[in-house]
Amino acid sequence: MMLRRKPYEQLYKSFRWDLPEHLNLAHQVCDGWAATDPDRIAILDLNGAEPRAFTYGQLWEYSRRVETALIEKGVRPTDRVGVFLSQRPLLAAAHIACWRLGAISVPLFTLFQHDALASRIDDSGMGVVVTDRTNEPRLKGFGLGVITPDTLPARPQATIALADTTPDDPAVLIYTSGTTGKPKGALHGHRILTGHLPGVEMSHDFLGERGDRLWTPADWAWIGGLFDVLMPGLALGVPVVAARLPKFTPEDAVRICKQGNVKNVFFPPTVLRMLKASNTRIPGLRTVASGGEPLGAEMLEWAKDALGVTINEFYGQTECNMIASSCGAAFPPQPGTIGRAVPGHRLAVLDENGEPTEGEGDIAVKRGSASMMLEYWRKPRETAEKFKGKWMLTGDRGIWEGDHLRFVGREDDVITSAGYRIGPAEIEDCLMTHPAVATVGVVGKPDEMRTEIVKAYVVLKPDHAASDDLAVELQEYVKSRLASYSYPREIGFLEALPMTVTGKVIRKDLKAMARDEAV
Repeated sequence: MMLRRKPYEQLYKSFRWDLPEHLNLAHQVCDGWAATDPDRIAILDLNGAEPRAFTYGQLWEYSRRVETALIEKGVRPTDRVGVFLSQRPLLAAAHIACWRLGAISVPLFTLFQHDALASRIDDSGMGVVVTDRTNEPRLKGFGLGVITPDTLPARPQATIALADTTPDDPAVLIYTSGTTGKPKGALHGHRILTGHLPGVEMSHDFLGERGDRLWTPADWAWIGGLFDVLMPGLALGVPVVAARLPKFTPEDAVRICKQGNVKNVFFPPTVLRMLKASNTRIPGLRTVASGGEPLGAEMLEWAKDALGVTINEFYGQTECNMIASSCGAAFPPQPGTIGRAVPGHRLAVLDENGEPTEGEGDIAVKRGSASMMLEYWRKPRETAEKFKGKWMLTGDRGIWEGDHLRFVGREDDVITSAGYRIGPAEIEDCLMTHPAVATVGVVGKPDEMRTEIVKAYVVLKPDHAASDDLAVELQEYVKSRLASYSYPREIGFLEALPMTVTGKVIRKDLKAMARDEAV
């Protein structure tokens, strides 16, 4: 099921989910192609001395070898299996092997240290992890069965038929980033990829054109790398480039795009800011998608010149992803918004009574979205709290601008100052256009008179120095461009912002800093 190039209104009104009675992700991303076009390139691995193309036939055999090892470890349907790997073919093979068995794969980021690993291993109850020689030592002491490339059989043995799973049978357990509390496991069914595909196709101007090739610097352990790039590419027959980056640099992005003949990229906002700050140009791209935080008009204009494309912004979260997107091939972008509802997803902005409103409110998605989680793993109370009637609450605030959705901020990020409700994203976008600013995070700081004041924590570009005069200049810069009540009454200069491993600003850390300053 692929979107066709039609006007957006036709796509949205005519779209219906095509969920068969029996659905298995392993067939969707590998086994189907391996049977019909085994020599087609699935993954281009750039991690070695020379590029190596993995065909669907080779990926099928590799996953069957992992499957053999999982069976030998006693893995059964619904057992949880950790995948502790970065961008490489073995990661894809491990997930596919789990799904073929009816087991539940659990992505684990390779930069996780002991406590982060322990919380996910203990919470999920996993018994086996697929990893490599480099990361294996960090799993010692957890009592896990460990599978590495060295322990795989030379060829598949005693494998079984594809598990007879339904769209709602559990397939993957993905933990939230934990920016607003302890990470929770979002349990997804085998329909998760089907639910992602329309949004992925929109964000890449109808992905699947001849010559398309996908890459992202985002790790495949996160939903953005795994289900916005790797698995959609495999399902659609679009080759996916694998390239591990211990630390992203703009030079790496240029090299990988050239070496891999990349045409379609997912760049998180932080990466785009780094590219812009370094005046990096990347020729030859057909599409650039971005999500995680809203981009401003200035960033979109820069991309047209430096990347040769109009960035398509998209929106979602671990619990229900790719539910809104821009699509330059279907409708012009509206700077400052995160696009329109993706076909198949019904979105609303809810007021305090849980009713749809044209004003600011809670962004929600209606039950029935194929990318919606089944539940929070073993957390019925938290699962129930995530829903209000027929709507799943995203925890984000937004407002409609026609049929485009503007992201205001997370519910707990919205700043209340002198009776005004102020979203940090717009202020951050404004400050990012100042020539001295490399990146910025905006939060509310407790204030006796105003409840909160707007506090901006700014990281400057290397050729600029912090000063009181510059702070005043930045305040006036915002005041002259946004509402007078929303300018930062305080500016703090930092060497770096606290970030998650996915490149999102950890606002709770900035809020804690602001609270400490207010004491």
